[in-house]
Amino acid sequence: MRRRFFVEKFEGQRANMEGEAAHHLGRVLRAQPGQLYELSDGSSVWLGRIAVVHRDQVNFELLEELSAYKATLETTLLLAVVKFDAFEWALEKATELGVSQIVPLAAEHSEKGLLSASAKRAERWRRILVESSQQSRRVQVPTLHALTKPDAAFGNFASQVKSQDAVRVMLSESPEAQSLKTILGGKQSNAAVLAIGPEGGWTETEFTLARKASFAEASLGHLILRTETAVAASLAALNYALTLD
Repeated sequence: MRRRFFVEKFEGQRANMEGEAAHHLGRVLRAQPGQLYELSDGSSVWLGRIAVVHRDQVNFELLEELSAYKATLETTLLLAVVKFDAFEWALEKATELGVSQIVPLAAEHSEKGLLSASAKRAERWRRILVESSQQSRRVQVPTLHALTKPDAAFGNFASQVKSQDAVRVMLSESPEAQSLKTILGGKQSNAAVLAIGPEGGWTETEFTLARKASFAEASLGHLILRTETAVAASLAALNYALTLD
C-alpha cells in the first residue's frame, strides 16, 4: 500500500511538497525520482510520481485522481487538557477515528502548569494530527483550535453545529447519567459534539454550562476510564451509532 502525504495545493498536473514533510520524504525515506505516492490537498487525492528531489522540496507529477473516502459524520471533540503523553495519544487516536475538529479545553480541574505550557506544544500537536492523518489515509487533517475555556467552547462550538439533529454529548461519572448506548440509540445524524473532561472530572459550573448548550450527560459504564481511553471508546461508539454510510 502506497504511503499518503499532504501538500498545500495541486497546480495543474503538478504538486510541490516543502518544509519538514519534504525533508522527511527526501532525507529520511530516501525518496527517488520515479517513486509513486498518494497526495492529498485536503479535498482530493491524486497519485503522484516524484519528478525531482531537492534538499527541502520534492516535486511531483500528478498521474490520476484516486477515489477517497470522506466521512459523512462531522465530529467536534472538546477535550480537556491532561498530562501531555495521554493528551497526545488521544489526539492520535481521535484522528484515526475520523474527528473533524479538536478543541483543547482549559477545564477547571486541568493542571495549571499544563495549561501554561499548552501554547508551546501546539505545533507538536499539529504534527501529530498530520502524521496520524497520513497513517490512517485521511483526505483532510483535523482542525486544531486554540486552548479554549469551557464557557466559550460549550457555547460557540455547539452553536456552530447547524443540524437540528446534531448530537451533543458530555461524558459524565454521575450515577444519574444515562449510558452512551441509550443516548445514541435510534439516532441518526451527520454532526456530533463530544466533550471529555480531565481526570479530576467536571465541576458543577461546567455541567451547568453544558446543559444550557443542550449537551446530554453520558456514561461509559461503571468503570472509571482514563481520559485517553474514554476518547477512543466514545468516538468509536459515535461512529458505529451515527455514521450514515
